[in-house]
Amino acid sequence: MASLPSVTRNLKLDHEFRKLSAHNSSSTDNNKTTSISYQRNFTSKANLEPKNLDFREAISILKEGSKDVESGFYVPILQECIDRNSVSDAQIIHTHIVKTGAHDDLFIMSFLLSVYAKCGSMEYAVNVFENLPKRNIVNWTALMTGYVQNSQPELAIQVFLELFEAGVYPTNYTLGAIINACSSLFSIKFGRQIHGYIIKYQIESDTSMGNALCSLYSKCGSFECAVKAFRRIPEKNVISWTTVLSACGDNGQPEKGLNFFAEMLSEDGEPNEFTLTSVLSLCCLIHALGFGEQVHSYSIKLGFDASVSIKNSIMYLYLRSGRVDEARRLFDAMGTISLVTWNAIIAGYSQIMGSEKDYLKAHHSGAEALQIYLKLHRSRMKPDLFTFSSILTVCSGLVALDQGEQIHAQTIKSGFLSDVVVGSALVNTYYKCGSAEKATKAFVEMPTRTLISWSSMITGFAQHCRCVEVLQLFEDMIITGVKPSKVTFIGVLSACSHAGMADEALNYFEMMKKKYKIKPVVDHYACLIDMYVRLGKLQEAFDFIEKTEFEPNEFIWSMLIAGCRSHGNMELGFYAAERLLQLKPKDCETYALLLSIYIPAGKWKDVTKVRKMMKDKKLGCLQDRSSISIKDKVYSFKPDDKSHNRSVEIYRLLDDLVERAKSLGYVSERSLDVVDEDDNDEGTLSSTIHHSEKLAVAFGLLSTCQGSSIRVIKSISMYRDSHSLIKHISAMTGREIILRDSKRLHQFNDGQCSCGDFGSLL
Repeated sequence: MASLPSVTRNLKLDHEFRKLSAHNSSSTDNNKTTSISYQRNFTSKANLEPKNLDFREAISILKEGSKDVESGFYVPILQECIDRNSVSDAQIIHTHIVKTGAHDDLFIMSFLLSVYAKCGSMEYAVNVFENLPKRNIVNWTALMTGYVQNSQPELAIQVFLELFEAGVYPTNYTLGAIINACSSLFSIKFGRQIHGYIIKYQIESDTSMGNALCSLYSKCGSFECAVKAFRRIPEKNVISWTTVLSACGDNGQPEKGLNFFAEMLSEDGEPNEFTLTSVLSLCCLIHALGFGEQVHSYSIKLGFDASVSIKNSIMYLYLRSGRVDEARRLFDAMGTISLVTWNAIIAGYSQIMGSEKDYLKAHHSGAEALQIYLKLHRSRMKPDLFTFSSILTVCSGLVALDQGEQIHAQTIKSGFLSDVVVGSALVNTYYKCGSAEKATKAFVEMPTRTLISWSSMITGFAQHCRCVEVLQLFEDMIITGVKPSKVTFIGVLSACSHAGMADEALNYFEMMKKKYKIKPVVDHYACLIDMYVRLGKLQEAFDFIEKTEFEPNEFIWSMLIAGCRSHGNMELGFYAAERLLQLKPKDCETYALLLSIYIPAGKWKDVTKVRKMMKDKKLGCLQDRSSISIKDKVYSFKPDDKSHNRSVEIYRLLDDLVERAKSLGYVSERSLDVVDEDDNDEGTLSSTIHHSEKLAVAFGLLSTCQGSSIRVIKSISMYRDSHSLIKHISAMTGREIILRDSKRLHQFNDGQCSCGDFGSLL
């Protein structure tokens, strides 16, 4: 929406261009005719009248070198070049203009400059500008506008400074173009200087100036200044209101945006399609479904019922508000679906997947996003970088490596792999799917690397316990001049934790604070606590917590419980359990973790207390679900699940694996699960042998070829019994098994797990 003011200025600039060029031509050279006379006297020959020729016929005449045309002949065909975005045709006309001597005509050459700029050929535009017989403000403005529109705002500012040196005074349109340049560069400092110039010459009351200033301050993050600029506009138009609404959305002020919209309506302002789209975007931010539905009805009343952007916005609002069925019906009812619509629904499902706490719903949303993407692919419409980044996020959430690899191939074919956003998303997908090698290859192939790219790779290596590579990559990043962020240091500290490198971890922690002035957050402290736990220094871990000012989160207390259980320090474990219970009193997994340490320790009073609390809080069942993706299809399992059509084979294989594992030292442990009271008369506990992750792994072994990796995603923390068994399975089958649970990534290879057996296991 921030580009609306520039669009309007450009339309006005065309009009001003003609008007000023005509004026300058007549006032500086009496032998030149104005644009009006050109329109009256296009040519003396009827058969060469532009209205009697189509575009290709006109171009053919010029190619033949006919000199029997007047200057006015060029105007309509140059305009057609803009409409067709054809630089090659503009060059043909340019050549003819030079041959006939019409290049001395200021109006024609000014128009030609504008054509090149609007068609994105700034090199030719500059050439025309430098060879103009005389320059006026319209030429300068056209060149600056061209630079802004072609993503070269720094050159637009350079031209603006040269304009002042040449003693030429800018018009409102010139200032509008240069404010847009400042917005593109987020240069609030230079923008304020331009604002001062505008105030000095008392043109701040101009509506287009106010709109441009509001947009500038919004993009530079100065929301209060943006609102002040908006308030100072005496005659607000629809662009003014749309700009301030966009400013509210861009600066995290959606409620204020809705208030501005109500104010607009109270002042009898009539919104356009872009205004309504902005309002619906604000509704999405705060899930204001009721307000959004009213806006949708109002848009239909105004005649925008066929608007694709409004349909996309209301569809996205339905998705964000959990009304998935309505969103899908709206999508399916659309006749012709644009790429923007495809992207909106894929991104919507992707965001639901990322924010949904219910595993089954999140899983379903991811699967739906994949199905929609496949439909898009079959429609032969070409995805763009937004499509790829959204669907790669879905693949990483589902641990769907096969689909991720297919999309990787499509990004190469379409040319979007070179985009840094797509490249970073691809790296993120591979490491979340447990393939550090493929993530590394994608990272190395990136032509440009940003801080996000480096941090993603460092975090990925850390999760795969490749500590040496993490520290080397960090040093490489520093050498290239990229400044690390909070996320980067989380990866570095996590790597040191896994490797038990206490001194190095503390050194990096101090470096982060002192050299890079980064204030530590809970995740940084969690890495150091994890390090102490892995080293068996439990008291140091608790002392470290006491010394810091932060409040430990549930991940830290769960980690401490797991560490205390592994090292046999149950007293500290019980303390951590009490703190975890205070922090998450309504989380079913919390109670399962507590019972997993109270029952083996024989603390029956605490067991009774926990059971009573669960009953009083009416907690639902612990949703143990695991899924695995095989050949574009996702299969889901629950504990002791026998609904699958290959259940007999799955259980036969699993029983065989258990017997073989026992000969290698595996001891089966019947885990205690929290279940619904309706499922168990005793109220809170059930004994399960075949947890969901075991079934998913067994199915993966049956359904994939020997030597391929098994990738499973689980809704809750992994069970200790399953963890122990799957370690043995990885050794017996020679398979790599990657399992991502609600707490961390477990990578099993040759009987070992990347978590070092310190995961927050139930």
